[in-house]
Amino acid sequence: MHTARGFMDRIEETLIAIILGLMTVITFANVVWRKLLASNLLWGLETTVFLFAWLVLLGASYLVKTNAHLGVDAIIELVSPPVRRAMALFSVAVCIVFSFLMLKGAWDYWANFANLPQTSGRWFPTGFEEKFRPKGWYEVDDIGMPFFLDWMGNVFNDGEKYEKLPRMIPYAVLPLSMALLLFRYLQAAWRVWKGETDRIVASHELEDEVEEVNELLGETD
Repeated sequence: MHTARGFMDRIEETLIAIILGLMTVITFANVVWRKLLASNLLWGLETTVFLFAWLVLLGASYLVKTNAHLGVDAIIELVSPPVRRAMALFSVAVCIVFSFLMLKGAWDYWANFANLPQTSGRWFPTGFEEKFRPKGWYEVDDIGMPFFLDWMGNVFNDGEKYEKLPRMIPYAVLPLSMALLLFRYLQAAWRVWKGETDRIVASHELEDEVEEVNELLGETD
């Protein structure tokens, strides 16, 4: 139980660290390859693009978790604590609705690539579509299919072996990142409800700059 909870607490950090490491290694290898053979690793370029997308999308939920999204607190600093808490609850409720809608859209875009049905309903899911067009046969442009994923051809491609990586794999970050974003906003709402915080974003840039200026002025005195 504690292991699962610890993994959920660190899932963004773990994935981001892995992604940054892979991007560094692949980019370095591509530079060396280009210098030695005067050509690019096409799969390396596409892989880096996908990894960067994963980094950005996972970073959104990580910033919610660490309360690091940019925010303007000029108004909430002028109101009383009860009003500030009510404003925070309203803000986080809007964010939860927004992330839920994003999750629905992300699932609906990705699902067919994994031979899964989209959700029905225009705004909020009312079920799953009974008829849909499977798109599990779609592949990326340049990334080859790893041998240990050959089983996916039998499951998602009518028994035909993939020549390239199926798109469902890199596109899986869409529902994953939006689910994490929703989860982090729910956690933020719980913290506000319990009175642990009175805002879901923090704006410390001004304070940091003022502190830096004061330190510089102190050094010049």
